[in-house]
Amino acid sequence: MRASRLLQILLLLQNRGRMTSSALAGELEVAQRTILRDVDALTEAGLPMVVYPGHRGGIELGFDYRTRLTGLAADEAEAIGIILSWPVEPVTALGMGDAALRARRKLLESLPDQVRARAYVASRRFRAVASGADDDDVRLPALAHAVREHRLVRINAHSSSERRIHPVALVYRDRGWHVEDDLSNGDLVPLNACGDINVSARTFQPERDQPSAHPASSAAKKTRTGSGHDS
Repeated sequence: MRASRLLQILLLLQNRGRMTSSALAGELEVAQRTILRDVDALTEAGLPMVVYPGHRGGIELGFDYRTRLTGLAADEAEAIGIILSWPVEPVTALGMGDAALRARRKLLESLPDQVRARAYVASRRFRAVASGADDDDVRLPALAHAVREHRLVRINAHSSSERRIHPVALVYRDRGWHVEDDLSNGDLVPLNACGDINVSARTFQPERDQPSAHPASSAAKKTRTGSGHDS
């Protein structure tokens, strides 16, 4: 158990840079004193652990140290193999199919030989076939763009039931895609209920990004005008 936690500490510091002991404790769900003992153990093992004291201090890896995923247990390696072999059709529907395949190959190649072999065997033993629901819907790439760019969207556009939404996520559930609307406290709108859509040039600030320390600001209208008009 401790060996796995030590590896997680290394990976967190490698990927995120300097972190406080309290932040590491929160990520790993252990006490802060446990993190400090683990850092001491890593230092004694010869790893370049650098600790900065003070308010702006923290822990980081020195000398551009990099580690590979050599400490994965057998079941963790199998789980990675299954995850990486899962159908990419939903990702393809969002316009990122090629990127997903490239990323999958790179991730597999980044694994050490034994871990990669276990992952490969698991990917052949446990397979899934996508349902194909909504996968060829041309609205999905447009909605994915709107989510990334925080663009206002009109659903059921040009109809009596037209509605403006602030799309902050696309969620795949119940064998279909749903749009999470920030204007309606995170309500999920089924794609099959969206009708024609119009992605606006106008942008919005997601509610989750609003500063909670200023109640007056949350009462203000979130939509701000970007360049251009609704298309």
